[in-house]
Amino acid sequence: MIKNDLTPDYIFETSWEVCNKVGGIHTVLSTRANTLQNEIEGTVVFIGPELGQGENIFQEDKKLLPKWRTASAKAGLNVRIGRWNVPSQPIAVLVDFQPLMAEKNNIYAQAWEYFQVDSIKAYGDYDEASMFSYAAGKFVEIVTENCIGKTKKIVYQAHEWMSGLGMLFLKKAQPRVATIFTTHATSMGRSIAGNNKLLYKYFEGYNGDQMSHELSMEAKHSIEKQSAHGADCFTTVSTFTDRECKQLLDKPADVVLPNGFEDDFVPKGADFTKKRKEARACILNVASRLIGEKLADSTLIVSTSGRNDFRCKGFDVYMEALAQLNAQMKEAIGAGEQLVSDKVLALIEVPCWTKEPRQDLIERLNDKSGKFGEALPTPMITHDLYNINEDRILCLIKDLGLWNTPADPVKVVLIPCYLEGEDGIFNMPYYDLLAANDLCLYPSYYEPWGYTPLESCAFKTPCITTDLSGFGQWVNDILGHEGELKDGVQVIHRDDDNYYEVASTICGAIKAMTVMPKTERNNIRKKAAAIADKAQWKHFIKYYFEAYAFALKNVEG
Repeated sequence: MIKNDLTPDYIFETSWEVCNKVGGIHTVLSTRANTLQNEIEGTVVFIGPELGQGENIFQEDKKLLPKWRTASAKAGLNVRIGRWNVPSQPIAVLVDFQPLMAEKNNIYAQAWEYFQVDSIKAYGDYDEASMFSYAAGKFVEIVTENCIGKTKKIVYQAHEWMSGLGMLFLKKAQPRVATIFTTHATSMGRSIAGNNKLLYKYFEGYNGDQMSHELSMEAKHSIEKQSAHGADCFTTVSTFTDRECKQLLDKPADVVLPNGFEDDFVPKGADFTKKRKEARACILNVASRLIGEKLADSTLIVSTSGRNDFRCKGFDVYMEALAQLNAQMKEAIGAGEQLVSDKVLALIEVPCWTKEPRQDLIERLNDKSGKFGEALPTPMITHDLYNINEDRILCLIKDLGLWNTPADPVKVVLIPCYLEGEDGIFNMPYYDLLAANDLCLYPSYYEPWGYTPLESCAFKTPCITTDLSGFGQWVNDILGHEGELKDGVQVIHRDDDNYYEVASTICGAIKAMTVMPKTERNNIRKKAAAIADKAQWKHFIKYYFEAYAFALKNVEG
């Protein structure tokens, strides 16, 4: 247990992703909860939006913190208090923000008057996020005033611009609460990259305020910038984003909080071997039925995954590398070259506008005769899409000629849904399927941290990432050199001008795996797992206590 004069008695963390799985922040919070609770004697509470979550996500407990619930109700704020259904079962509060939507104009007017937060040009998800944020801050204001002793040390950590507004209002109403604002990726950095602008070549020339006008991001940028400057402690997740914060928000981070993980979800020993075998059998069976060709267990399985952010996640360069690999492997096989794996199955596990699982594929999977038949129509996708003729990933697969014909040694399969165990085709969760991979590839153009490569390593799978990811930079730092495949993580240099070079390097790495003896593959798998071990929360939690102390010192000083 950590306890000193600047250790909080209460920690409140608020995020749109508490009890609401959207992206990487959900993983940050849910995995860190266990370590944080073990390291502190105080009370840790996570605050998320009330979205009608069921018991599989959130379990309400009406006997838990009844005074908090009563005080909140008296103030006109409805909340549910209970436990977040993740391994450590932390306390969670879901706040009902919908009634505040009728008051949003008055709240925005006050935000401008008090904090110069400009919401005039808000659109999209801004209103919902801001009213949730305001409600979360209001809840802690009520609890602080009515239920927590005046001498207790309180920390309120707000994640991303979506939680910033409530933090600012809380700070004004309850100055004794030490506030931390954490940006995981600046809204302007992500927007510049996502709009196909050259983020890195002209980085030092970008002005956040100016770009927010150009890209119609004024409202989100305003709240993020004012939150960064108004918090008692401003934090971000990597040296990569710290540089970005300094340039685009005019405020460097006070403390950098790298993202770790808990390894309690990673199978061990014989259980891991069993899950890997089952996952490989499942994936190879689905792919074989789809393409009408039996894929042997010697097939090299590679994958990429993540949020559907075509350019930032590097899905485009990944597919370009596969096209190059397909051509080179055809040539090598034609020349009689001996490969440990003469087939590569490349998965793209990215949620798209999914309609339903393919019925023709389900019929084949249910056919016990053992016959594969001809390839199904569009044999590169496992689920039907609403926009199957416009989907960018599927269109690029076709444009690159990756049709999964018998002559193609590289087979490409898009899995366009969330893998939660009920997708209708695989019916296995993402982490179980992750164990099947021989190599994972994440050639990101914009990646503030990068959980997917870290998770890959945790599952003993070597991976490739770039030095434009926080994780990639961290790997280079701990290795003392640019990561290579033999280290378990290969970190490729990427910039605004070397797209095809990156694709060629990835192609070469996958090709190297096809000729690599199994003993060498196993050695690399062990090295990948060793890197992941260095990123467990037990190693990174100290940075959070540094941030708590920084914020509390500012309050007390």
